[in-house]
Amino acid sequence: MSDDAQQQPPERRHDRPAAMDDGTVKALGLLSEALEMTERARGRLYDFHQLTGGADRIVGRAVTALREAGHEEWADLVAREVQGRDVLPGMWTFQVVETYDDGYHRAFVDAERQVREALAPGRDHIAEAEMRERRETP
Repeated sequence: MSDDAQQQPPERRHDRPAAMDDGTVKALGLLSEALEMTERARGRLYDFHQLTGGADRIVGRAVTALREAGHEEWADLVAREVQGRDVLPGMWTFQVVETYDDGYHRAFVDAERQVREALAPGRDHIAEAEMRERRETP
């Protein structure tokens, strides 16, 4: 958040700058909405990471159980084909998350911030605040 936004009273932080037209408010609102969607996608990547890692730990237990039940050949198959396997070529799930975070997500966050600061210095969620004013129940 910019210093301008921190210095404004909270109720003014979302006000449209005087010279801002409806098209700019719409564009900034769409960009913000898209960024929020990438945040949700990022959360799902973390779900993917944690669920896949948890499944891999259970696979390890299954391999042990297969061995204990006398099924060495099947334990070997699961250990060789599944346990600790890359989810993408050369990547475990933490690397997928890092690649997304360091590439697409960071670039999107930076671009959205630059656009917003250039067009609405110190202001964010202008479209949402205006929608609230239009739709809020008295």
